[in-house]
Amino acid sequence: MKTIKTNDAPLPIGPYSQAIETDDMLFVSGCLGINPKTGDLKQDLQGQTRQALDNLVAVLKAGKFDITNVVKTTVYLTSMSYFNDFNKIYAEYFKDSFPARTCVEISALPKGGLLEIEAIASKK
Repeated sequence: MKTIKTNDAPLPIGPYSQAIETDDMLFVSGCLGINPKTGDLKQDLQGQTRQALDNLVAVLKAGKFDITNVVKTTVYLTSMSYFNDFNKIYAEYFKDSFPARTCVEISALPKGGLLEIEAIASKK
């Protein structure tokens, strides 16, 4: 088991790792739409979605994986009214083959985030 850490994505805001690699799998903790350089949360859904996905890509890269290795994502939205707008941006990142996905509405996220994305990636 190996802990993955990169300054190209926000550092954890609690007692957890950005990602854990085990065998040929990478388990990425939830990514918020926080700019890793400033620590600020993007203000709108589009900005948070792009930043969260950029943060996910950065963690994948730090573990020597890429977005094509993602087999499963879990998406947490604070309102299902964001679903269609979120999907448009999500489809820009996952182009060739969409991973399995769960998307749920939750009441709140850390720092007032509108969404969070976690992922499982595999090299097999």
